[in-house]
Amino acid sequence: MPLTSALLVVMALSVLAVVLGVIWRARDGRRRSGVDTPSADLAELGATAGRVALVQFSTDTCARCPQVRRMLQGIAADHPGVDHVDVDLTHRPDLARRHRVLSTPTVFLVDSRTTVAARFVGAPRRADVEAALTELSVLQEAS
Repeated sequence: MPLTSALLVVMALSVLAVVLGVIWRARDGRRRSGVDTPSADLAELGATAGRVALVQFSTDTCARCPQVRRMLQGIAADHPGVDHVDVDLTHRPDLARRHRVLSTPTVFLVDSRTTVAARFVGAPRRADVEAALTELSVLQEAS
C-alpha cells in the first residue's frame, strides 16, 4: 500500500474514532426517553413501597459507581420522601436481565406507584436527576 493511502486510512479511522467518542460522551449519563422498563418491584429491589426511589444498579468492579452512589445519597437526603437504593448486580444478575441493565451505573427514578419515570445510563449529572425529580413531583401533584 502506498504511503499516501496508508496515511489517508489512518486519518479516516482517527476521525471516525473521534466522532464516535463525541457521540458516546454526549449520550453518557443522559436521561433516556421511552423508558423500556414500565414498572419495578420495589420490594425485590429493597425500596419502600409508596415512596419515590432512586435505584442505582452497580457492580463491584464499576469505577464510577461510588461517585454516583454519593451523589444519589446526597439528593435523597436533600429531598424528603425520596429513597436511595443500591442494587449490586454482581450478586443479582437476574435483575440485570429483567430490567435490561447492560452497563453500570444505571439509575432508575421510580415513582410512588412503582413506575419507572426516568432511566439514566452512565453517570448522571446531579442537575439532570434533580430536574427529573422536580418534573415527577409536579406530575404527581397534578394527578
